[in-house]
Amino acid sequence: METGAFLTRGTIWVSIVGYAIGSVIFALSYSARRRADSSRRSERLDSATRVIWTVACAGLFAHFVSAFHFYHGWSHAAAYEDTARQTRELFGLNWGGGVFINYLLLVAWMIDVGWWWASGLDSYRKRPLWLLVAWHGFLIFIIFNATVVFGDGIVLPVGVAICLVLTTAWAGVIRARGLAR
Repeated sequence: METGAFLTRGTIWVSIVGYAIGSVIFALSYSARRRADSSRRSERLDSATRVIWTVACAGLFAHFVSAFHFYHGWSHAAAYEDTARQTRELFGLNWGGGVFINYLLLVAWMIDVGWWWASGLDSYRKRPLWLLVAWHGFLIFIIFNATVVFGDGIVLPVGVAICLVLTTAWAGVIRARGLAR
């Protein structure tokens, strides 16, 4: 595998796997918080999640840098056209707008991670439930599209497994948030 392909693929897997691991740990911290004797454990889990998600977000940023450097010649137009080509091949629709969705993902994730570092764990955890559901639903949707819809080979079953793990973890968080109210 060429260096460009290795870096571009490797960095997106750092991002996806980091987000998945962080999601499971975050769900476990919700379970720990429900037990009064485990608040210290919950704080450690939250701190670990924040670091892992920061690394995952950095992995997404590195993926963008790698893709633009090795595949698109630092050209938005080339990235748009490549996205349109992939969408056309899969759906018969010549639309490259998915590249804007990816830009939104990166900016939103950077804001999310920045919020968590700037505001602290308590503020981050107390975000409105609708925001939590919308944000993580969006992330799971993106991962599903990247791995299942546009993936092939081993990526497809791995993507399905990761999306199932993510959906289960976040359903647990949502359930725990509902029980806490």
